[in-house]
Amino acid sequence: MTTSAGASLLASASGAPVKTQYFELHWFHLSNNGAQPQRANDFFGKVYAPAAHRLGLPPVGFFQPVISEHAPFLLMLVTHPTLDSVETVNQRLTADPEYQKGLEAYLSGDRPYLRRDVSLLRAFSGIPAITPPAAKAQNGSRIFEMRTYESNTSLTLRRKIKMFEDGEAAIFRRLGMSPVFFAQTMIGPNMPNLTYMLCYDDLAAREKLWKDFGSDPEWQKLRSAPGNSDAEIVSNISNTVLRPAPYSQIK
Repeated sequence: MTTSAGASLLASASGAPVKTQYFELHWFHLSNNGAQPQRANDFFGKVYAPAAHRLGLPPVGFFQPVISEHAPFLLMLVTHPTLDSVETVNQRLTADPEYQKGLEAYLSGDRPYLRRDVSLLRAFSGIPAITPPAAKAQNGSRIFEMRTYESNTSLTLRRKIKMFEDGEAAIFRRLGMSPVFFAQTMIGPNMPNLTYMLCYDDLAAREKLWKDFGSDPEWQKLRSAPGNSDAEIVSNISNTVLRPAPYSQIK
């Protein structure tokens, strides 16, 4: 049964059910040398982010690596209310003359990036919407962690998703780990898998919170239930620690 904390996410402030959202993850892999990182920051900060705001898109996140095997890169997180939005967003953007002009300038001349990887994800039914963190009172930005859990089959992935919906996500919130989104990959590498994002004040807070989580009695009980051990339902875990770019609307 879904916990009351999870169930509360299924209704908006007006009491209406929240529709399940979709997320695009765009990884722009950049050269260590040369102008690619600055060009990317100029385009996404000065062209893409303002155009997305003019379109009325949900907040777009832009992140750079703090701890990652694949640095340097720029990660863009785009939220969509429907699959139709996924299909039409590029058409809507290119209909904006200011955006089209900036895009043409970005893509002209030398290669703007080494390659781009894109994944499409669907939020969990029990946790259907992104939850951007509230504005930080003090100066400075938080750090974010994106974790991907691969499963052996779609059945074991379903069991892992149920763990999050039935209690694991609620434990994160109770401990102060600030979940941003939980989603299953629809199109992308290493399927079947799920991805989620957490937010912390800093690296020291991240280390402490994961220790707290590992020793939490509720978590120990949940993971010890038959069929819930990592060995049974998770084949690989990868994670990346990120810092929001100055122009990120999620930070």
